[in-house]
Amino acid sequence: MIPVTSFAGRRAALFGLGGSGLASARALASGGAELSVWDDNGAARERARAEGFAVADLRDADWSRFDSFVLSPGVPLTHPAPHWSAAMARAAGVEIIGDIELFCRERAKRAPDAPFAAVTGTNGKSTTTALIAHILRQAGRDTQMGGNIGVPVLALEPPAMGRFHVIECSSFQIDLAPSLAPTAGVLLNLTPDHIERHGTMANYAAVKERLVSGARTAVVGVDDSWCLNIWRERRKRESGALAVSRRMASLPGEVHYEDEDGIDRSLYFEPASSRGKPKVMPGSLPALRGAHNWQNAAAAYSVCAILEISHAEIAAGLASYPGLPHRMEEAARVGRVLFVNDSKATNADAAEKALLSYDDIFWIAGGKPKEGGIAPLRPLFSKIRKAYLIGESMDEFAATLGGDAAFERCGTLDAAIAAAARDAALSGAREPVVLLSPACASYDQFTDFEARGNAFRDSARALMARAAPDKGA
Repeated sequence: MIPVTSFAGRRAALFGLGGSGLASARALASGGAELSVWDDNGAARERARAEGFAVADLRDADWSRFDSFVLSPGVPLTHPAPHWSAAMARAAGVEIIGDIELFCRERAKRAPDAPFAAVTGTNGKSTTTALIAHILRQAGRDTQMGGNIGVPVLALEPPAMGRFHVIECSSFQIDLAPSLAPTAGVLLNLTPDHIERHGTMANYAAVKERLVSGARTAVVGVDDSWCLNIWRERRKRESGALAVSRRMASLPGEVHYEDEDGIDRSLYFEPASSRGKPKVMPGSLPALRGAHNWQNAAAAYSVCAILEISHAEIAAGLASYPGLPHRMEEAARVGRVLFVNDSKATNADAAEKALLSYDDIFWIAGGKPKEGGIAPLRPLFSKIRKAYLIGESMDEFAATLGGDAAFERCGTLDAAIAAAARDAALSGAREPVVLLSPACASYDQFTDFEARGNAFRDSARALMARAAPDKGA
């Protein structure tokens, strides 16, 4: 835990007592803050009360007493309307911050030069965060990883020189972190997402930009117009902005990586003629399949270089990276059929990465739809042998697929897995792929994308177990 000693003797209100909220409350209390906490959920309040926190309805509070208001990132700050607690804080002139901001203030107090990498983007941020942390750990560095990727940032060990923090940041967390200033800040890409929470795409992009605008060195993926403009503006103002790109690459397997002096430091992630350029990462990376993952790897490479990790150490970490659950995870293999769990693909842009990475795809898609549905994936429909549609979006997706790809309305994930496994086993493809890459949120049938992915993995492994030869006596 990171005791927030910068709040010693200060009075703070806190709303939202989920995982990150409770971690924030513990860290503030441990640091000596006077704290009042609340949640609209009664069970959450009881958990906090059992830990000894002062649980008080903030609707009845005297907000003039508070120095700061700590808000859970899952609670609306601006759109579609400010949560009542945020509105009360603003009316009283009380600053509204989140757990990432508490971490940044504590780092500034304890060890302002402690190495800190922060990663954001619409897609790829979890893979890139985990990859950076893996490389650092493999290189023997004291590494703390958390934030949006699982462990609340304030549940990690405190900042210190020689200790590396690698933090994934959502747009909601960045919006509550005005002093965010990492050693290396990564913005991978921007496509429409969470617009209901930011109002417009321009607002969403502006929030994401804050992570790199405060960074000592910015690493920006420049393959979309939003990020390209952000990178150009950063380069106009100051140096310390690196670009990673697939579109600027000239060879298969290459990712363009431009250093802060504008020098091409292209990276190679599979055998390719280098035309006289050094091949800095030869060989394939099994857990980083697909061009999008090469760009994630290039971003991770550049961050680790900024953090003064040697090329040999970075190369070893890239080669040994095991991958993330629910992101193009090879869940099982039944005969020739590969089952891939890409449940984390909750929008079309994320699903596109998986569809580009495989052929002969038996695609399980659907759930609670995002804006635009799967229409942006139309150029890839020819790669799909058949689609198996589930959830709330089933009819919408069927209409989009129309006559461009065969499909079957399955309704539930269990029915889709059974149908896809049946058809894939009968196909003549060399390696048919049953791919769960829903392009949708999970909330219509599952609590979250992890629960959806776990259900897929369990079913695939059960099929693999049934297909295995009997090794009994």
